[in-house]
Order: sequence, then C-alpha cells, then structure tokens
Amino acid sequence: MKTLAGKTALVTGASRGIGRATALALAQAGAQILVHYGHSAREATTVVAEIAAAGSRAHAIQADLAEPDGPHRLARQVRTIVGERLDILVANAAIAKAAALEETGVEAFDELFAVNVRAPYFLVQQLLPIMCKGSNITLLSSLAVRTAVGELSAYSATKGAVDTLVRHFAIDLGPRGIRVNAVAPGVVQTDMSSFTRTDEGRGMTLGLQAIKRLAEPEDIATAITFLASDQARWTTGATLHVDGGSKL
Repeated sequence: MKTLAGKTALVTGASRGIGRATALALAQAGAQILVHYGHSAREATTVVAEIAAAGSRAHAIQADLAEPDGPHRLARQVRTIVGERLDILVANAAIAKAAALEETGVEAFDELFAVNVRAPYFLVQQLLPIMCKGSNITLLSSLAVRTAVGELSAYSATKGAVDTLVRHFAIDLGPRGIRVNAVAPGVVQTDMSSFTRTDEGRGMTLGLQAIKRLAEPEDIATAITFLASDQARWTTGATLHVDGGSKL
C-alpha cells in the first residue's frame, strides 16, 4: 500500500546496508527519496535507479558528515531539491570502530562522535525550518546501548547519546507536531558486521538471539517505514528494538 504517497524522505547513508534497504522500502510505500551518500557515488546512483525503475522518484546527494559543516551543506542541498517541505528524515549514516579502551585514540573517538552524534544533531537543527506538523524523524540506535558488545565502548557511547537525543527532540518538537523515534537493530548482515560471514561470527550472533536467523537490512527497514507512517502517529520519544530478541 502507498502509505507514504506524496511524502518526501531523506535517508542518510542510503547507498548500502540498512540505509539502502530503508530508501527502497520508503519508496515502495510511495515516498520521494533523497539518497544521501558520503563517498559511494556509484552505489547511490544504483539505488536511485532501482527506485526509479519501481516507479518512484529519487535524487542522490553527497555530503561528508564527518566534516563540521557536512550536515549544513546537506540541509542546503535538501532544501534546493524539495523546497519548503520535508516529511521524513532517517538519520541512518554511522560508522563503527572496534578497539579496546587502551587502543582507542582521540582521532578515532572524535570521528565516531562527529558522524554518529554531531551530524544527526545539526542535521535535525538545519532541517527544522522545512519540517512541519506531521513530519517525523527516525535516528538509528543500537543493541550496544543496552548490553556490552565486544570492543565497542566508544561506538556504544555514541548510540547512547542518540537515545538521549531522541527523548529531548521528542519533547522539543512535539508541540510542532513532529514525532522523533529511534530504531535499535541488533547484528545485521551489512558491511559493518562482516564478522557474520564466518562460522564463528554466525554462531556468536545466533547465540545472542531468540530468533535463530541472521537479520537482513530489510528487517530493519520495515520497522523504520512503520515509524515513518501514520500508523505510528501516537509514537514518539521511543526506541524500538528490532533485534530478533537479542540479549533477553
């Protein structure tokens, strides 16, 4: 069903993985999609072509969200394309760096917070003028917020910050009629979780979960599409755990 017909959505980090699956799912629901990418121009172009082939409209836009002005430049491009109305923002772009506490350097730590926390914060700020009553924002959290996962202390801290931002944004933007939520995936088969391609990694992942299969990006995209729709009209300030029952 075209539950998002007439809507316009920006998905950051949409050239692959969960972002790609989300862009395709939102387009299937009828939305026009802005496919953001940082460095993967060819992959982003492919996503745009897939959306167009399915009968929806899409544009690829580039911005390096690790740069201090990256979110501001991205917001300006969005406004050039959509004008004065953006209905859906999915702040999916993120990076992960696994390292022990003793091995985590300042540069890596700062880059994690720049992309995973600073970028969505200022992207929301810069896009607020074109979001209005009925618009919604979804940020990407993580299973790593509620359980210790490997050598991901710095990454986990960024996702904990995302959960905090969701609550504050929901309170701040509720009077404007804008909903803000997070989706917290578990381990998903993406480039970020390449360890799932080994027998050991697969076994470790399945041992975490109540549902004994590996998650696909589409499993997460479905939840994000739900939150973007009017079916979730009374849901804000929430973190939806989409993790196959991990670490119950």
